[in-house]
Amino acid sequence: MKKLKYMLALLFVSAFAKAQQLQSYIQEAEANNPEIQAFELRYNIAEEKVNEANWIPNTEVSAGYFVSEPETRVGAQRARIGVKQMLPWFGTITARENYATAMADAEYVDITIAKRKLALSVAQSYYSLYSIRAKQAVLDENIQLLQTYEQLALTSVEVGKASAVDVLRLQIRQNELQQQKEVLEEEFTAEQTAFNNLLNRESMMTVDVVPEMEIPQEDPFYENEALALNPELLKYDKLYESVAQSELLNQRESLPMIGFGVDYLPVTERSDVNFSDNGKDVLMPMVSISIPIFNNRYKSISKQNELRQQEIETQREQRLNVLESAFAKAQSQRNQARIAYYTQERNLKQAQDAEEILVKNYETGTIDFNDVLDIQELQLKFQMNQIESVQMYYVQSAIINYLIN
Repeated sequence: MKKLKYMLALLFVSAFAKAQQLQSYIQEAEANNPEIQAFELRYNIAEEKVNEANWIPNTEVSAGYFVSEPETRVGAQRARIGVKQMLPWFGTITARENYATAMADAEYVDITIAKRKLALSVAQSYYSLYSIRAKQAVLDENIQLLQTYEQLALTSVEVGKASAVDVLRLQIRQNELQQQKEVLEEEFTAEQTAFNNLLNRESMMTVDVVPEMEIPQEDPFYENEALALNPELLKYDKLYESVAQSELLNQRESLPMIGFGVDYLPVTERSDVNFSDNGKDVLMPMVSISIPIFNNRYKSISKQNELRQQEIETQREQRLNVLESAFAKAQSQRNQARIAYYTQERNLKQAQDAEEILVKNYETGTIDFNDVLDIQELQLKFQMNQIESVQMYYVQSAIINYLIN
């Protein structure tokens, strides 16, 4: 019982270390990836547009000089200087700020989506690196096994119980496995470069992967309702809200604008008369209003916003269907990987039993090296398939994690 608890503890520590190692790579990618940085800059720009929304129309300043000075009772008017300021209707600036905030919120969801996609890409690349390294380790084991059989064959040749052809066939098989190992090394180098590029670091930096991964006994159960929190769907919710804010802004902008101003007219003093207001300058405060009576622009924008919201709803529904299909497919393929893993585990156990029988037969001098090669090839096939099943299981788990967490 103590031994079982110890083994379970080691398994937990190993799984925790694997998760921590992968998570550290994902965090490094999120911090350094240029695409994420670009999305964050776009969000910063969208946030700054909230400050941009707090504006009012330019102040109008006008000045004119009378070429022919009009005479008034108090004197001749020489010039005219005016200042005018139009102001939007109450609540218009707040509506602009709310619309800009809604657009910034939509941009922020883009950052979340990009980070989740990046995490998925990092995880998939990491599991590919694991698969390659695990296959190389299996090839090393099989090469050593064939070398052992080669020594047995050489001994059998010396006593006349095997031919040199058996030795050559075992050597040829070793060469083939060595070739596979070298090809895998090239694949690892290419995949390592892709992995480092996701983290935006030197392409030849060493990537540490766990030496062994196993499929857990049970999987957590998820329902389709968990997809509702996927950022790709939240993006449509934020876009819908931004259109709603756009319509509120449009309604505010369709209201009148109020203007305040003042005109100043300097007057020349008359020399032919003498009274109290002689040469008194004119100061004329003014109030104006701008009414969009003949402008159908705002009605058109309202119609466009209504159609845009309908478009967003249909796009969200379509995207939900795609995500549900992807979720079902990922769960199915993860289950398939589990089935294949345990099937290969049973096949591998039977192949190992057959190998033991062959070794025992050698003790009686009846070993058949053709059978040795057949069993070795089967064993290698089962081991490779099992590694691919583990890779598929964790890749599909990463996809499920992207879809629902």
